[in-house]
Amino acid sequence: MKEVVKKIGLCRATIYAMIKRGEFPRPIRIGERATGWSESELEAWLARRAAGRKS
Repeated sequence: MKEVVKKIGLCRATIYAMIKRGEFPRPIRIGERATGWSESELEAWLARRAAGRKS
């Protein structure tokens, strides 16, 4: 999560709220008590946000 927060620039609470609303990629279970995100999904999400910005 620390790396995701650093890369995305949003706080943890905002990321989880966006996941709940379906606005952010869902984490992938990588262990019994561990989750992570696909780097390609995060990159695609960032690209969509950048494309939606007004110049």
